[in-house]
Formats: sequence, C-alpha cells, structure tokens
Amino acid sequence: MSTNCQAVPVPVPVPVTTPALGDAHRWKVLAVGVAANASFSAAANGMPTTAIWLRSGYHLSNTELGVALGAMGLGVALTELPWGMATDRWGDRPVLLTGLLGTMLALLTLLLWITPADGAVPPLWALAAGLALVGVLGGSVNGASGRAVMRWFGPGERGFAMSIRQTAVPFGGGLGALVLPSLASRYGFMPVFGALALVCGLSAFFTWRWMHEPDFSAEVATGPHNAPTGLMKDQATSPLKNRKVWRMVAAIGLLCVPQFAVLSYATVFLHDHGHLGLAGITAVMVALQVGAMVMRIWSGRHTDRHANRPAYLRGSALVALATFMLLGMAAACDAPGWLLMAAVVLAGIAVSAWHGVAYTELATEAGGANAGTALGMANTAVYVGLFLTPIAIPHLLAASNWPVVWWLAGLVALLARPLFPKA
Repeated sequence: MSTNCQAVPVPVPVPVTTPALGDAHRWKVLAVGVAANASFSAAANGMPTTAIWLRSGYHLSNTELGVALGAMGLGVALTELPWGMATDRWGDRPVLLTGLLGTMLALLTLLLWITPADGAVPPLWALAAGLALVGVLGGSVNGASGRAVMRWFGPGERGFAMSIRQTAVPFGGGLGALVLPSLASRYGFMPVFGALALVCGLSAFFTWRWMHEPDFSAEVATGPHNAPTGLMKDQATSPLKNRKVWRMVAAIGLLCVPQFAVLSYATVFLHDHGHLGLAGITAVMVALQVGAMVMRIWSGRHTDRHANRPAYLRGSALVALATFMLLGMAAACDAPGWLLMAAVVLAGIAVSAWHGVAYTELATEAGGANAGTALGMANTAVYVGLFLTPIAIPHLLAASNWPVVWWLAGLVALLARPLFPKA
C-alpha cells in the first residue's frame, strides 16, 4: 500500500437542506444559471444552424465546415475540467463573471476582425481559432452554474432544478436557431456575433447582481455533520479517483454524439437531402429545441418523484437508438420533406431529454463540494464529442450516405447504456 504525506484540502461538508433564508433567492440563482447556459448555448448550438451560410460566406468545403463547427467544442473540451476545479476552489460567481465577460470579448473580436467584408474572406484558421476561444471562455458556465444548483436546492428538488437549468441548452439553441440563420442569410456574420456578445453581456450583469454563495450558517450552528448523507458522501475523495463517476462521464459523452450529429448537420441534411428552404429548416430546429426543453423538465420531475434516475438513463439510450434507426430509414427511403422534418425533430428530442437527470446523478455521486469538478469532467467528454462529431460526419458522408450516418449515431447511443448505473 502506497502512502502519500502530501496535505490534501478537505472540502467543507455541504448540508443537504436548502440554505438559510434561501427559499426565494435560490430561484434567482437558478435563473442566472439558465441565463448563463442559454447565452453560451446560443453560440455553441446556434452557430451550427447557420452552417449553410457559414459554408458559403467563408468559402468552405464540407470538411472545412466540420473543422469550423468543431472548433468551439475543442475549446470547451480543453478547459471544462480546469473551469470545474476552479469553481470548486473559488466559487460560482467569479468563474461565471470571468467566463461570460471573456466570451463577450471573444465574440466582439470575431465581429470586428474575423467576418467576411468588402470581398475579403478570413482564412479558416482565423475563424476556427476565434470560435475555439469562444469555447475556451464559454465553457465556464457549465460546471459553475450546475454546482450552484446542487448547493441551493434540497435533495427532493435537485433533479427538477437541474433539469430546468439544462433546458437552457435547448432554449439558447432554439433562440439561436430562430434568430441566427436569418441574420446570417440577410446581413452576414457581424450581427450574428454581435447578438451573441450582447446576450453574454446581459447574463454577466445578472450574475453580478444575483449569483452569491449560499449561507448555511443556521444549519452549521445546529450541527451539519448530523444531517443525512446524500451530497455529503465522499466529499474528501476527488471525482478523478471515482470509477463510477468516470463510467457516467463516458456514458454522457457517448450519448451526446448523436445529439451533436443532429445539431451540427441537420440543417445541411434537410437542405441537401430534403431540399428544404430557410423557413422549413428554421421550423425544424426551433421545434427540436422547444421539445427538448419540455422533455428535460418532465424528465427531472418524473425522476424526482419516482427515484428512478439510473433506469431512466439506461432507457434513454434505447429510445435514442430507436429514433435514429427511424431517421436513417426515412433518409434511405427518400421520404417526403415533412416526414424527414418529423424524424429529425423526434430524434433530436429523444437524444436531448436526459441531460438534467444525468448531471444530477453525476453530481450526487461526486458529492456537492466536488460537483464542479465532476460536471467539468462530464462536459469535457461532451465537448470532445462536439469537436469530433462534425469532423467525422463529412468523411462518413464521403464514404457512404446519410442513412449510414444516422444509423451509426444511433449505435453510439447504444454504447452508453451499459455505462450508466443499474437501478
């Protein structure tokens, strides 16, 4: 047995009750988390909806388009874990403020120097570097706001609250899908980057106004160590040494691959294969994101009531497999446009509904004081997928066709099932 005499800081135990006098303010904290995540999601999930105009505006091939779309995911993947560890060390507020303001500045840099203007087209490396920088800074919002939810809400509400927070991802993506393609097609990418910078600035203001660490002084005074276990479990043990955490991280990363396949290339699929125009494509992407929001909230409430998060997650992988098989069949049969639209929406909702449940289960396993690190681990896996998926799809298309792309995406979802914990 090896020994290690290095001093390890022990996190302060987190009571499983809600903080003193926090019943009203916790909803403001949740609103800040939603706003912060929606702001970054509008960029991360909204930019792919402009793929057609990004391809033409920057004179990109499909392969180069994949590099551009994946660059933001690479930036997030490289920094999610450091952001999560920083959140556990310094708290949610400074990390969110730094990340949101930095993201705003990165988007303004893209607006001012890396947009096509007067016949000049920026090189691919500049566009990719700018989007990667947005990812590096914007990745801060994921672990920080998730840790705040786990600290402000009691154990009977965390699944619901975390699912509400996770609705920010499709909410921001839906807003991006509603607004960004129109801006890109009519006015170019300067207003696209400007709109995204504006929402990041607004979210930073609300973070400064409302995001604070909870005050557990009343609970501490009455003996927090006698509280039920739950989130206090294994708080002195790093999630990096927890095998169950790593399995869930891998499962979350795998189950996000088909989601990113839809978000990154559904617009190209519907345009090139289904011959849909701007109105049809926008309607599909907005419907997908709205449906994902509704299902995330329902999933959180359902699993809180029935205490069945592991079973729900394992079932979600099977549902994702089934819907992607159907999408591939619709593509293989050259189904009419309306059927392709319905199949994309169904698959996108099915593979997006489970996020809040998975993140709650992961944070509970890691312990409240380590939630930022655990969520950072998960988001690293998620955004590695966001980086690799758009790059892989053009090569799959070159070697096969759209049905094969969707079927393979469904099989990746199936690989996640055995990695989720059993009931």
